[in-house]
Amino acid sequence: MTVFTITIMSLLLFASVVSKAQTSAAQAPTSSSIKISRSDSLEPKRASAQYFTGAVQVHELFPADDPSRTSGGKVTFEPGARSAWHTHPLGQILIVTDGTGWVQQWGGPIQEIRKGDVVRIPAGVKHWHGATPTTAMTHIAIQEQLNGKAVEWMEKVTDEQYRK
Repeated sequence: MTVFTITIMSLLLFASVVSKAQTSAAQAPTSSSIKISRSDSLEPKRASAQYFTGAVQVHELFPADDPSRTSGGKVTFEPGARSAWHTHPLGQILIVTDGTGWVQQWGGPIQEIRKGDVVRIPAGVKHWHGATPTTAMTHIAIQEQLNGKAVEWMEKVTDEQYRK
């Protein structure tokens, strides 16, 4: 009888521990829960004239929430609009979702990018990207932060550089 009682008590204790663990998991902090950002809740913002030339709209898709250091945004450049020269400490990926645009690495030729193209910009490479003079372009930009910083902005792309 004693072995039977000890077995029953052990099972009850085990069931209690499992139940508490399941309750704790169900009440876990939201940082470990799936988060959905609905597209209709994303408000576009006009990009800063300090870092962009022309009409540019930015939708922040996801910020770099700890422990992640990756952020992403949807950027729409109207014809003739472009970013300033800049670098990313850990690189950047652009996914062109609409239109035709240009990207240029410092010292290199302007390259055309089109809907469906994926552009990988290595860490520390000075570059710019934007629309062509006659066509708008939208891309998703994904980058990582290093020490809290995802981009180093530099001088604006001149009209002469843009037209080459």
